Amino acid sequence: MLEFITLDGVMQAPGGPEEDTSGGFEFGGWSAPYADEDSGKLMQKQMAAADLLLGRKTFEIFSNYWPEHADFWPGIMDVNKYVLSNAIKETDPIVTRWKNSNVVHSLADIQKLKNSNGSDIKVWGSSELVQLLLKNDLVDELKLKIYPLTLGKGKKIFTDGAIPAAFTLTESAVTSTGVIFADFKRAGEVKTGTMEV
Repeated sequence: MLEFITLDGVMQAPGGPEEDTSGGFEFGGWSAPYADEDSGKLMQKQMAAADLLLGRKTFEIFSNYWPEHADFWPGIMDVNKYVLSNAIKETDPIVTRWKNSNVVHSLADIQKLKNSNGSDIKVWGSSELVQLLLKNDLVDELKLKIYPLTLGKGKKIFTDGAIPAAFTLTESAVTSTGVIFADFKRAGEVKTGTMEV
């Protein structure tokens, strides 16, 4: 999973004011003021070609944007794109206009994709899908971009549904504007102990 989040875990609409205003969210575009050369280079690395799994809303945003801006994200048109939805059909224009797009309908479909021999699968945004994956132990890596602000409301990456899980920090960097890029890999079960002086 690759997510833009605030210090209080909000992941809603980092890219622009109209991206996702559901629930009366008024802070769309909160990540833009923190863009700099450092984050641009780090983002290019995270945008390496890999198959995508997206929730319906994120898929609609991506499929309307990236076909017209594919030069900024090399390979985005060639990778397999999967959208989890029971409302979208394979024949819908939103699916057919974006090359290599497919519809998956269930958690079982996602598990089959995860266990296949294909490319890595990256999830961008997709707050409801993220909750489903975290709840069902289907997240191997977290690539978080943590922004130095709090919003107090909005869709969050972690809610009460996530299973207890340990992760190991594998890579990190801090940009000139204070954004922390932190990559974590799944590292088994949660261990507990007692702090001693």
